Amino acid sequence: MNATTLNPQTPSLSLGMSIQQQVDDSISDLLASLPDPKKLSAEQRRGIIARYSAVLEGNFIYWMTGALLSVRSEQARSIILDNLHEEVRDSHPEMLRRFTLAAHAFPTDSDAMAVHRDLTKVRLFVGRLSTVQLVIMMGFFEGFIQKFMSFLAYLAGDQGSAEREYTDVHGVCDIAHTEGLFRALDSEISLNPPDPEANLFEGVELLSSLIRSIVQQTATNNGCKPI
Repeated sequence: MNATTLNPQTPSLSLGMSIQQQVDDSISDLLASLPDPKKLSAEQRRGIIARYSAVLEGNFIYWMTGALLSVRSEQARSIILDNLHEEVRDSHPEMLRRFTLAAHAFPTDSDAMAVHRDLTKVRLFVGRLSTVQLVIMMGFFEGFIQKFMSFLAYLAGDQGSAEREYTDVHGVCDIAHTEGLFRALDSEISLNPPDPEANLFEGVELLSSLIRSIVQQTATNNGCKPI
């Protein structure tokens, strides 16, 4: 994705709509790169679920907390706090753990190492607390996983699992979470505009690479689409 720069004369709402369209395009491109789930072996299915779990269980709340620490507007703080409250109150990490165990896909050392490099890059990016880029990244991720849930549920089903709470919940609640984060983005652009030369999609690019590392081992000669 090309770097998008900020024109100081561009109204924040107009810029926010442009950013959201580019984020939607990035989500569509990433979803189109996924392998055909019907052509995956049991080990390939297990690997995707395991690497996803290795990334999400211990990191999503950290990423969203980073977004909370970075924002300045009260509207953005309120939106992100509501998201975090739901994550903690309903114990989404435990929900994901149950989903993963039911699919016989608990992460191994190899699964964790397969995503280590790209996960580290995302963690370091979050630590910079670059407000607008970080909120864009989280809006991208919420939008992606909402649409990724049907793929993940299909893999788990083929692994013999009937556990669907995690995928059912995130297939619904992340629609509202995505909308909320883009409202937060508009608020932050108005109050705290980024540097005009900033690559607003740096976090999206890093997180896209991480997601690809989650599914990369499915690109084989069995008819799967290369990643």
